[in-house]
Amino acid sequence: AFEDAPLAVGVVFDTSASMGGKMAKSRSAVAELMRTANPEDEFFLVEFNDHVKLTQPLTSEGADILAQLSRAAPHGQTALLDAVALALKEVKKSGRPRKALVILSDGGDNRSRYTEREIRGMVRESDALVYAMGIFETGGAHLSAEEIAGPGLLNEITEASGGRLFKVGNVDELPETAARIGVELHNQYVLAFSPSKIHADGKHHRVRVKVVPPAGLS
Repeated sequence: AFEDAPLAVGVVFDTSASMGGKMAKSRSAVAELMRTANPEDEFFLVEFNDHVKLTQPLTSEGADILAQLSRAAPHGQTALLDAVALALKEVKKSGRPRKALVILSDGGDNRSRYTEREIRGMVRESDALVYAMGIFETGGAHLSAEEIAGPGLLNEITEASGGRLFKVGNVDELPETAARIGVELHNQYVLAFSPSKIHADGKHHRVRVKVVPPAGLS
């Protein structure tokens, strides 16, 4: 079934020192994400550097998110995993039927208490899709080990949720990428599955879906 029910979207925004020259386009990207929203959608904002903070709780006004970001000043290191953990907890507070996180970051993690394994588990147990815009430099010998690991880390997190990572090599591409994510979030099909035997063990179980094209189509 086609699904465009109201969304709760958590924006997880990197304000570490390395984002210094990327903030303007990153704010523009969030503005584009707000532009694609439906009137019934709601949002919240988690900012992260050395520390993680919910700077805007759930709101139906996208302008509230942009107002908070206008005051963001980049500094410190990158507690990405802790930020995702906080956002997954916050999104549960929403009564919207569909939930998503959108991460905007330029590197890996060098400050979190949570481990990648713990966050992958939390993402799998959540009903939130996780998308990411990763601003990744290429061919730079100056990159830290955390920055080199950044694409793999974000890819692991997003794939665990059923979302995906958009790799951005040029900050000018950020607004267009954000618009693509917004459109994708509002144009999805939902498959429902009811097992013939229900095991009340509280665990997730794998389901394999095969798509067979109609006759005459390859």
